[in-house]
Amino acid sequence: MLKSKEYTSTSLSQLGEFGLIDHLTQHIKLTQKSTIKGVGDDAAVLEVKDQQMVLTTDLLIEGVHFDLSYMPLKHLGYKAVMVNLSDVYAMNAQASQLTISIAVSNRFPLEAIEELYAGIYLAANTYGVDVVGGDTTSSTSGLLLSITAVGHAVAEDIVYRSGAKPTDLLVVTGDLGAAYMGLQILEREKEVFKVNPQNQPDLDPYAYLIERQLKPEARKDVIELFKKMEIVPTSMIDVSDGLSSEIMHLCKASKVGAKLYEEKIPLDPAMINVCEEFKLDSTTITLSGGEDYELLFTLDQKDYDAIKGNPNFTVIGHMTEEKEGAHLITRANQQIKLEDRGWNSFEE
Repeated sequence: MLKSKEYTSTSLSQLGEFGLIDHLTQHIKLTQKSTIKGVGDDAAVLEVKDQQMVLTTDLLIEGVHFDLSYMPLKHLGYKAVMVNLSDVYAMNAQASQLTISIAVSNRFPLEAIEELYAGIYLAANTYGVDVVGGDTTSSTSGLLLSITAVGHAVAEDIVYRSGAKPTDLLVVTGDLGAAYMGLQILEREKEVFKVNPQNQPDLDPYAYLIERQLKPEARKDVIELFKKMEIVPTSMIDVSDGLSSEIMHLCKASKVGAKLYEEKIPLDPAMINVCEEFKLDSTTITLSGGEDYELLFTLDQKDYDAIKGNPNFTVIGHMTEEKEGAHLITRANQQIKLEDRGWNSFEE
């Protein structure tokens, strides 16, 4: 890629660790009343009154979780925040603070790290979350990014994976599988580029799928909708590792079984078209793809009328007795045992 003549490249060694921290945090503005102390001390100080705090963290490693040949650094920063916020919302809690830690090699100039943090700050500002601390260190190769998110909710609103009951409805937000197919498109174009660096791919037909992969959105809106509707799911999880894996997590934690109906799984037309282009089965992709960051939850049948007809929600099945196990009911009315086919970073 050709660089502008006006492009500047500042070595991180010129700033040092503390200079880099000062540079990256100079524009942070705190907005949460519960943030007593943010960046600048040994630890952030948060005030919690009559509420329960939730805490989650994720580690993203170059070459394992992301590929910088097609993942812009600003998008990476944004997505890293979404990964964590999604876990907070999966507890039916509101996110309030973040800490950011990075390990970076000297192949990255200051301007590259600024791009990464621009995405982080855009996500934090968009979702009303404070950045209150973190850490920076060197890496012998590549980039490592770890984010911890803090959230809060009153005790009776917290939703765990363990609350589902037989006959509860199984519901998912949004559509599934698009993020995985977006990844397949990016990987394909990367291979084409290796053969012909002059090739300029036309990605417009795949815009939605690529956006779902590079810039997902956590479902804060759904948590606010629950509150407005005055409903509390009986169990919940975010769809990060594939639908079958997440259903199995709910079943294991709640000691129930499940029936998932293939014909009910919500798919975007663009996702279906690209599955046909790649000669892949769309149901298989939704079961094992992951990175959708939608919310999968169970709901008491008495609350069905509250979500009925709402475009944010799709009832895709129901929970059963544990002894019945978890199964996919195909369009041909065949019953197939669900297996945990989610993404595993330790697979060779």
